[in-house]
Amino acid sequence: MQQELASPAVYVTMPYGISYRDLEQMMAERGVTVDHTTIYRWVQKYAPEIEKRLRWQWRCPRSTSWRVDETYVKVGGKWAYLYRAVDKHGNTIDFYLSPTRNTAAAKRFLGKALNGLKDWEKPMVINTDKAPTYGPALAELKAEGKCPEETEHRQVKYLNNVVEADHGKLKQLIRPVRGFKTLRTAYATIKGFEVMRALRKGQAAAFNLTRNMQGEARLVERAFNVGPCVLAEAVQLVNQQLELQAA
Repeated sequence: MQQELASPAVYVTMPYGISYRDLEQMMAERGVTVDHTTIYRWVQKYAPEIEKRLRWQWRCPRSTSWRVDETYVKVGGKWAYLYRAVDKHGNTIDFYLSPTRNTAAAKRFLGKALNGLKDWEKPMVINTDKAPTYGPALAELKAEGKCPEETEHRQVKYLNNVVEADHGKLKQLIRPVRGFKTLRTAYATIKGFEVMRALRKGQAAAFNLTRNMQGEARLVERAFNVGPCVLAEAVQLVNQQLELQAA
């Protein structure tokens, strides 16, 4: 029962940037009494699970030309660094929250982004800003066989406009949270924001049967075995279309 209540609450919080208190009031208007601190705990529990369970669906780079950059997130009164990578079309590839901004952090992030990709999904070009950390990080990953030797490292400022614009849209979701107290809670929440942003970009469109926001919500629910399975839904949709054609 808790999972069935938590799923829509977490889904609404993630893509729309609604504060926990506002969501508490919205749910109360619909006859569901739940405290904003409970919604916060649901986000901490289920947002990382949403990212984990849907990762194979949304994470499929459509281009081998990547844009990599980091943005700032306030955690416990200090700045942390959110490393992010998108392809040239703006599709999210991966992200990593770090308390430091150095070569080791850049290497951890790039290693995470490359991990699990098929050979044809790995980048031919990685564009970054002028930060001196990315070059050595890529060199180390190539030496360890984790990054293709032929991958080119570019530092062309205007090419990163796409990832910088995407930072701004993500920040719009983060802002209503009003800050994070710890790196763990920040990363858990951001995982939910990132995966819902990816779904909103259409990165799991093949699994969104209705091609709309309801389909996105059903993706999340199916990941937690809430409601009918995807096959049952597909059969139901086909039957509905046949009935419409026959009418």
